[in-house]
Amino acid sequence: MAKCHRNNVDSLILHRIPSASSSSSASGNTFSGSSLRRIIFDAISCGGSSRYQRELREEDDEDASKPITIGEDLARKSEKLSDLLNLAVVESDVETKKKEETLEILKRVVRDLQVEAETAEKKIAAASEVRLLAKDDTEARVTLAMLGAIPPLVSMIDDHDSQIASLYALLNLGIGNDVNKAAIVKAGAVHKMLKLIESSKPPNQAISEAIVANFLGLSALDANKPIIGSSGAIIFLVKTLKNFEETSSSQAREDALRALYNLSIHQQNVSFILETDLIPFLLNTLGDMEVSERILALLTNVVSVPEGRKAIGGVVEALPILVDVLNWNDSVKCQEKAVYILMLMAHKGYGDRKAMIEAGIESSLLELILVGSPLAQKRASRVLECLRIVDKGKQVSAPVYGISSSSSLGRERGHDHRMSDERKAVKQLVQQSLQSNMKRIVKRANLPHDFVTTSQHFSKSLTF
Repeated sequence: MAKCHRNNVDSLILHRIPSASSSSSASGNTFSGSSLRRIIFDAISCGGSSRYQRELREEDDEDASKPITIGEDLARKSEKLSDLLNLAVVESDVETKKKEETLEILKRVVRDLQVEAETAEKKIAAASEVRLLAKDDTEARVTLAMLGAIPPLVSMIDDHDSQIASLYALLNLGIGNDVNKAAIVKAGAVHKMLKLIESSKPPNQAISEAIVANFLGLSALDANKPIIGSSGAIIFLVKTLKNFEETSSSQAREDALRALYNLSIHQQNVSFILETDLIPFLLNTLGDMEVSERILALLTNVVSVPEGRKAIGGVVEALPILVDVLNWNDSVKCQEKAVYILMLMAHKGYGDRKAMIEAGIESSLLELILVGSPLAQKRASRVLECLRIVDKGKQVSAPVYGISSSSSLGRERGHDHRMSDERKAVKQLVQQSLQSNMKRIVKRANLPHDFVTTSQHFSKSLTF
């Protein structure tokens, strides 16, 4: 067993651990966790660093033949334990001192924000410091808010010189902290931001982008959605998204779209969205794969209310555009969202079904059923069922309670005569389209040739 020497371990500790005064005065000499683990490992292995290893090995070779008593073994273990406890105390003291120094910094920064007598330059410097402190430190966000940093930062939005610094400080304070998000809105930040936008003539791009980023973060909290939605912020976000002069950056437009999606989750905000021309813009923008999934996600919220379905159906070429998305085989998420929108419209709106059929939806639906994702297959089947059952119900009458089959047949024939030429044309269109497209779909799916016959029977069963 290796022999441990007290003097060697003591020398190691004195050599590797800086004094409390030196650690507090010199940056970079802080006793890190990795240093502690390394020293603990060295202490346990009875030899702190490589410069002691050779000496210990030589002494171990000399003493290897000497017997070790139980008392000596206990004494060595006691020395190791004592060294480890000393190291833990040193680390605890260093960490405590570091936390105390950080807290003093945070208190000073908030004090600079709160004192009215402070100069504008000092407040701007304090806001910039809050921005940096809160950027990557979760605990700093909590502590700064508890110390009262949010109200003075919100007040600084009115000051022309401190607007950017305060906006980004508030943005970072709200990252991943719902309590801070609620406190920022409660302090009146939404109203002040919109007032700032209205007063900026011409609009300041840097300020607009900072406000859009704040609306994105604040709208993630459910409690803030109705407040922001009813404030008029949606109009500002739509203008930023549609900025044809490109005075807004691509990041600002993307943030605006994401903020609008967050707000659309709250159904009462859909009415505010419909007061703008956002829906036609979104439908006509589909095709840019980078934003199409977010656009469709927003439309899935809009289509969930009757006014939203009416707005989508009222856009020229809306249904053909959505049907075309069903063929985007390289974007499964877009397919799933588009077929969901069409499913709700087919289920709720009778007038939209003819437009879907004329847009060639049946072949796209059949292809999704065969090769789409499980969710897309399920939704596509629902749409086909909606298109099939309604027309079937109008054409077929079942015998009911004592009504003879002959009378039922007579009624059915009468109903068939009353069926409009338009309905017959739709039926013929579906029959022709299903059979002509099934072969192409089977070939595209790389299915066996004997599947063609089965697929033809399947397509006939789907006709009205």
